[in-house]
Amino acid sequence: MKISVVTTMYYSSPYLKEFYKRIIEQIKLLTNNYEIIFVNDGSPDTSLEITKSLLKKDRHIKILDLSRNFGHHKAIMTGLAESNGDLVFLIDCDLEEEPELLSDFFLKMQTASCDVVYGIQEKRKGKWFEKLSGSLFYKCRNKLIGSDIPQNTFTARLMKRQYVDSLLQYKEQEVSLDNIFFFVGYNQVPFYAKKHSKKSTTYTLTKKVSLAINSITAFSSKPLVSIFYTGLLITTISFFYVLMLIVNYSFFSKSIEGWTTVVASIWLLGGITILFIGIIGIYLSKIFTETKNRPYTIVKDKYKK
Repeated sequence: MKISVVTTMYYSSPYLKEFYKRIIEQIKLLTNNYEIIFVNDGSPDTSLEITKSLLKKDRHIKILDLSRNFGHHKAIMTGLAESNGDLVFLIDCDLEEEPELLSDFFLKMQTASCDVVYGIQEKRKGKWFEKLSGSLFYKCRNKLIGSDIPQNTFTARLMKRQYVDSLLQYKEQEVSLDNIFFFVGYNQVPFYAKKHSKKSTTYTLTKKVSLAINSITAFSSKPLVSIFYTGLLITTISFFYVLMLIVNYSFFSKSIEGWTTVVASIWLLGGITILFIGIIGIYLSKIFTETKNRPYTIVKDKYKK
């Protein structure tokens, strides 16, 4: 049995040596046939140099140096495509997820006879706003894409080769792994574990919002359909409102005044129109991106023995 460990690097230099030490200890408990694939996602720190020094000591290490930062999910897919193990363990190297999960996941896979073991946070990290917004996002996403994807999952997961090969058949440019992981199917079993927190994170609020929008629009056309129904609702209300005005003017000689109402209505409808154009624009941009058929990452260099 061969185990492939896949991890990505972005501002990861403070954690790499400890990560390597701990993951090797876990691998050696299971097998001596392994590979560790580090994907350098354009990290501006010394992550690449540190992994090169590790490569000199361990011939089982592979380093994929991307030409620039392409994003976490795309870097993951690049690393998975390079792997060839019977089992593939995906994990972030920043130690928020403990490398010791490899042994826990392996035991769970054996007892549950499943294809994938994935991690779920026992308690979602972050402050109240992050917890509340995260919960609302998961509920909205599942409602819109018509699925029941678990909440509070994290990167770490142990996967069989057949599952990974099926996962790699997804070739879209706008990669949303949170959804793809579960859309592939197979028998997947959760494992509840603690996820630690760093003082700082490269996932800014802007990136989180962008990922949330991509997660929904990449897998659901319901936002587009909702535009039709919202327009139908507004048209129906407007029709009955105009009808009421005609009746009042024709039979009761009453004209309804109120410029404030008129102006507010114009602003409301104008805002809705711009919002809907924006939704359509998001889908058009995705079509534009996909039709170009560009590679989603470029590997500048490979380092291995």
